Amino acid sequence: MNVSILQPLIVQIGLIVALYVWLSVARLRAVSRGEVAYDAFVLGRDEPRPIARITRNLANQFELPVLMVGCVALLAAFGEVGRFDLACAWLFVAGRVVHTAVQTLTDDVKLRGRVFGINFVAFLGIAGHLGLIALGSR
Repeated sequence: MNVSILQPLIVQIGLIVALYVWLSVARLRAVSRGEVAYDAFVLGRDEPRPIARITRNLANQFELPVLMVGCVALLAAFGEVGRFDLACAWLFVAGRVVHTAVQTLTDDVKLRGRVFGINFVAFLGIAGHLGLIALGSR
């Protein structure tokens, strides 16, 4: 079971790679259409809104997901992965995929916040289990 916890992380990595490709293609298309110059991407303040959504979501992938990866890696290294952890990891990644869709395709901040709640609860489950291990209370 310890190795199976890495599968959702591979999906998370795939999501990040897909976002990098999508962002690169979107930026190249915007420049080739004359919608924006390359220098608009220096600070990202002048990006067209659809591209800015992708940029922001990609940045989000290096916030809470990084903490999740760390917790999952520690659980796997300690040999302490259980079904609960696996369920939390898959819920987290599913939530990240939905969060990405909401953030990159809509301006619905309320819905995005609700979807983030799913990710956060899944993270708390894994972090809580790791915390119990650290306190010796498994």
